[in-house]
Amino acid sequence: MDNYPNGMPQAPDGMEFDQQPTQSQQPTQVQDPAQGQDPTRVREAPVDGTYVGATQEVPQAAPQPTPEPGPRKGKGAKGGRQFLMGLLGGVVGAAALVVALMGFGVLGGKSSGSATSTGTTQQITINADTEDATVAQAAAAKALPSVVSVYCTYSDGSGSGSGVILDTDGNIVTNYHVVNGAESITVTIEGKSYDATVVGTDSSSDLAVIKAELDGDTVTPIEVGDSSQLKVGSWVMSVGSPFGLEQSVSSGIVSALYRNELMESSSGETIYTNLIQVDASINPGNSGGALVDSEGKLVGICTLYSSDTESFAGIGFAIPGNYAIQVANKIIAGEPVTHAYIGLTMKTVNAYNAQRNHLSVNQGAYVVQVMDDSPAAEAGLEAGDIVVAMDDDEITSADGMVLAVRSHEIGDTVTVTVMRGDEEKTFQVTIGSDEALQNSQTTLNGNNDSNDQVQDFQQWYENMRNRSNGTSLN
Repeated sequence: MDNYPNGMPQAPDGMEFDQQPTQSQQPTQVQDPAQGQDPTRVREAPVDGTYVGATQEVPQAAPQPTPEPGPRKGKGAKGGRQFLMGLLGGVVGAAALVVALMGFGVLGGKSSGSATSTGTTQQITINADTEDATVAQAAAAKALPSVVSVYCTYSDGSGSGSGVILDTDGNIVTNYHVVNGAESITVTIEGKSYDATVVGTDSSSDLAVIKAELDGDTVTPIEVGDSSQLKVGSWVMSVGSPFGLEQSVSSGIVSALYRNELMESSSGETIYTNLIQVDASINPGNSGGALVDSEGKLVGICTLYSSDTESFAGIGFAIPGNYAIQVANKIIAGEPVTHAYIGLTMKTVNAYNAQRNHLSVNQGAYVVQVMDDSPAAEAGLEAGDIVVAMDDDEITSADGMVLAVRSHEIGDTVTVTVMRGDEEKTFQVTIGSDEALQNSQTTLNGNNDSNDQVQDFQQWYENMRNRSNGTSLN
């Protein structure tokens, strides 16, 4: 195994690459009010009449001048005729007014719950009796007892998120970014507070398991559904504590599936693959909460929202429930959480550095290093190759290649297309596991030997898990 005394291996032959921008998605942990957010602030309805229905005033006829009294006359034919015409005009006017009011629905019989508008080109019927809220009510009633509020204190303040009860022992799945760096953790379950400790974490997938000290109390584990059965348009509900407002629900639909996002943080890089995109509200504080289906079953862990502000703007993301439960079960069992791996160190190719380095393509993932005995090495990939596609998906950056690899299962075989100089080549690569790397790290961490080889390997492994100077590794 090669050693890298200076950290990340550099591109060979003087290749120069610029750093890639970060993603705009934001984690949904809500911070302490002292940090600049007020978790209880809500918008109030205006009181200046903005939401009051407008009424139309009927203009009144201008007052007529009172005629001067004249000489009294008997009831001749002319006077009687004028009287009858005035009476008839009043009756006709009143009838027309009644017809008009009935036409606008102001007067009439008992409402039937529907409205019909007739025009010259179409007729639209709106039936107001078809809306049914029982699905949302049933899903909420089933899921709420299994979703908790998570409160953490850190060295620089406090924050809150959400979590989902997995079993009667008090194991709770949440997001890694909720509990990362926490000095103390408490959870609120159906109004009662409990101390909690971290069982284990997987920073790469932004998942963690904490355990509440129940002291003999009973809790309600969530019923787990099958996230692979979700379709675009499927009904879903987010359950959690947005802005610290405990036991909140919001319903919506699945907007898209298989979204891949890569988000940077102070601890490195978090890779989100196959995310569920929803329009059910996901706000700060929803992190780690439940996304449930129409039967109240867990299908996702709410994690991110995409917005230019500090609140939800119609685009939220959840980690698929099947994957989250798989990771959580490994953490609870004390097993290593493995990830898809092919063994490449890569840099992003763009039009600028392609021209500067005389590359044959202006986008892709430039292979800086192929790890010894890795799946990529066994398949025949070499340093200097530029990955331009995996299966039928175009690869335009190093991050994109990392996400493409992580979107597959360990053991999958994929077709990797590269440009080697001016020649296009394809390779069949069987996705491997990073378990050996994790085991090696554990062995070295338990060894007191502080020689340069151990230090170099630890530095190399950290670089494998994070990104440095625009380099992505997988």
